[in-house]
Amino acid sequence: MGSRSDRAVAYFKEGYNCSQSVFLAFADKYGIEQELAARLSASFGAGIGRMREVCGAVNGMFMVVGLETGATVGADQAGKAANYGKVQEFASKVKEQTGGTIICRELLGLDKKAVDKESPIPEKRTEQYYKKRPCIEMIRMAAQLLEEEYGE
Repeated sequence: MGSRSDRAVAYFKEGYNCSQSVFLAFADKYGIEQELAARLSASFGAGIGRMREVCGAVNGMFMVVGLETGATVGADQAGKAANYGKVQEFASKVKEQTGGTIICRELLGLDKKAVDKESPIPEKRTEQYYKKRPCIEMIRMAAQLLEEEYGE
């Protein structure tokens, strides 16, 4: 299927949300089955449950960062700090490429008041949908940043 970034885009085109698309593209690397990976990342799409907060592709990227660097002991302050530092590093890389944001509604050019009234029902995926949104570019970017840092 090619690179993990190509896989992530393909998952999105299959209908998975942005968070799922990024996370699914890396799940096998960590021994996580596709169904579990899809469930774990499902709520983070469309800016977390279609609330248009942190971009779903970025959330999926952060989930992979957690698999790489996440602390596994509650009292591990150094481990938490290392993970948070890596998350902030990745967020900065995304912001460099997006004009300073990782917020879904800002990436989509949506008004905050309009977003507050949005339905939880996702839009139908059409050619027009793909043309008017930066989602595929965000998914590709998130997956490429992960590939650069952690390899394929």
